[in-house]
Amino acid sequence: MEKTQSTLIEKILFKVAKQWIAGDTMNDALKSAREANAHGMNAILNQLGEHFTSNVQVSRTVSDYFTLVSNLRRSKISGGLSIKPTQVGLPISVKECLENLDTIIEIALQSQSFVWIDMESSEHTDNTLKIYQNLFEKYERVGVAIQANLKRTENDLEMLLKKGSKIRLVKGAYRESSKNAYKTRQEVDKNYDKLMKMLFEQGNEFAIATHDSKLIDRAIDLSKRYERKFEFQMLKGIRDELKPILIKSGFSVSEYIPYGTNWLPYSIRRLRERKRNILLLGSSFLHSHRV
Repeated sequence: MEKTQSTLIEKILFKVAKQWIAGDTMNDALKSAREANAHGMNAILNQLGEHFTSNVQVSRTVSDYFTLVSNLRRSKISGGLSIKPTQVGLPISVKECLENLDTIIEIALQSQSFVWIDMESSEHTDNTLKIYQNLFEKYERVGVAIQANLKRTENDLEMLLKKGSKIRLVKGAYRESSKNAYKTRQEVDKNYDKLMKMLFEQGNEFAIATHDSKLIDRAIDLSKRYERKFEFQMLKGIRDELKPILIKSGFSVSEYIPYGTNWLPYSIRRLRERKRNILLLGSSFLHSHRV
């Protein structure tokens, strides 16, 4: 009985998830990336999966990213990659993860593809920042995500800005304790606004990754006061009615395109991240199906 209920829940979730996930295969992702380019957006591709502890699994994932970079170049797709450290060796060792990311970035740069390093749960924050700083000393076209829901992020951002780092500001989707993270939407939004202002005041070449209209409007206001190189980043399938408006207004927009069979944990986080995501997804679905 429990197995039947679980299967039913998965089927329902998949119907929701397929709006923001390109599909199971790399070809599905490349198709979505070409569509993003055709609509004036860059594409950021992420192969789903995390917390890989098997050397075989890690090696396969690294190899898949090599193939993805090759396909981006061959297809002349404008965009890059976003990689989770725990899918390329972090659970094995920092050294393993660093070496694998180094190799992927080296190949990606040959085709001018930007590489973002995703931020995961707070237990990995120190190691992720350590790995990023090491890579950024060697490569210019590499950025890292920071999460507005974590209480430590203001200090992390100050440190990163002093080094000229490339930053993607997200709200944060992982379940965290109240000791480490802000728990209410109001607290997270307030901190996001604060961190965003720091980026406009002190940073250059950063990403505002949010679907929240108030925060997007705030970023637009800040961009009038501070001339900075930045872009908006949004998930495939969410706020599709807003993306062309931003592009017409002269802003750069990138679409984050996940793909692969490991869609369930990712989708649960997206829904848990903010209940508003469900409303945004429903709104985007309606817009995309209007006759």
